[in-house]
Amino acid sequence: MLPLRLDQRNGLKILCLGAHCDDIEIGCGGTLLKIIHEYAIDHIKWIVFTSTSERAEEAMKSAEYFLMDVADKEIIIEKFKDTVLPQQSAMVKEYFEEISEAFQPDLIFTHYRNDLHQDHRLLNELTWNTFRKQFILEYEILKYDGDLGNPGLYVPLSSDIANKKVRAILDNYLSQRTKHWFDEETFYALMRLRGVESASKYAEAFYMRKGIL
Repeated sequence: MLPLRLDQRNGLKILCLGAHCDDIEIGCGGTLLKIIHEYAIDHIKWIVFTSTSERAEEAMKSAEYFLMDVADKEIIIEKFKDTVLPQQSAMVKEYFEEISEAFQPDLIFTHYRNDLHQDHRLLNELTWNTFRKQFILEYEILKYDGDLGNPGLYVPLSSDIANKKVRAILDNYLSQRTKHWFDEETFYALMRLRGVESASKYAEAFYMRKGIL
């Protein structure tokens, strides 16, 4: 495998997109913690598209935790209706255009294009439709649907970062603890599997559709 480094001529501008309140943390939380530790950060914009009042409070606390070492950040929790984002696609597309007019990131984290959740797929489609010159990484969310694929880019994570990610998710999203899959074994399992595939202990994996070397 060929290790890659992000362009470090200037501080990184990063856009994190999640359909639901815990998606960003589950999909790329460890990678964000690693990037924040290893790179200069100019600005991070963290946007969650659907929420309830209870989950919005949890999501804000969680995002603040993951971005605690970032001086310039913006956390936005929107209130589009959950599970029916495709039926709101015109409004969501308009919102994407507003994002791109105000912010041109270097790196974007978004959902995997073959994710079986309709909200996730819409955000992926609009990410690629709106941003044409950015480095886009598509993260994965394991779920009942069984839609995990074969990612091509891996980010090895230290045990410390993996532990920090898992504890933050479990401690901040108390409303989700009753779900049968929402536990530390689940989160460690996927990172361990991707770690095996990348010859490391733990890792997060991404789908990189386009890249220029």
